[in-house]
Amino acid sequence: MKFELKTGEDNFSKYFFSTSFIVFLFSLTLIIYSIFIKVTKISRYYEINYLCKLLIIDKSPTYLKRLSKLTNQSSKQKMLNLCKEINRNY
Repeated sequence: MKFELKTGEDNFSKYFFSTSFIVFLFSLTLIIYSIFIKVTKISRYYEINYLCKLLIIDKSPTYLKRLSKLTNQSSKQKMLNLCKEINRNY
């Protein structure tokens, strides 16, 4: 008759693996989220810059509406001043 005694080493390795896997997934999620936020800011900046260039050339109401949504500006004069400031820096 054999007598076997189970130790807690197997449970510790499973616990360690599951904990490390959760930490890895959480850190990967944070990295992906931060990259997403940065790309969103960059694309918004370039879209504002592009619309400002178009607005300087052609003062179309569609450009004004799109630019007002992006910059949260309601005044036409403020948007034009913003565009002049952006284009002056380039």
